[in-house]
Amino acid sequence: MKEKDALRLLLEMMKNSRRSDRDLAKVLHVSQPTVTRTRQRLEKDYIQTYTLVPRFDKIGYEILAFTFCKSKTYEKATTDKMINHAREWYLKHPCVIFASDGEGLGKDAVVVSFHRSYSDYADFMREFTVDWADFVIDLQSFLVSVKKGVIMKPFDLKYFADDKGTKE
Repeated sequence: MKEKDALRLLLEMMKNSRRSDRDLAKVLHVSQPTVTRTRQRLEKDYIQTYTLVPRFDKIGYEILAFTFCKSKTYEKATTDKMINHAREWYLKHPCVIFASDGEGLGKDAVVVSFHRSYSDYADFMREFTVDWADFVIDLQSFLVSVKKGVIMKPFDLKYFADDKGTKE
């Protein structure tokens, strides 16, 4: 399969990763063995993981938090230490689904996390504040209710698969 066809397969898999290679082959108008070989190649280079997106409210979560942080400025050796500490810390907190550096709103990092209740969120933030006191100057959170909020479009990567920019 050519790169363009491999991308088409990836996009079809994003819509529903449970589809069989046979079904994908029909949609893409290629043979099932071609899809199987291409899927294996994609799994090595392009697919980070297979997962599902649950209805978070149905499995006991109430809050989605976006926490924006402003880090203190340090020399490179301290910054490397901070990055290693961050990787270890976030891996120990399964409620954190994404954490990265970035820029905007006067901040240089973002943490995305789910919490079962406001008190769960408050406990997380207290621990975060204590553990990161040496590295973070300021932090602000934006909270989203996944239980009672007005969700205009639910989180799902299947929408991204229809992005016209990814097909060119």
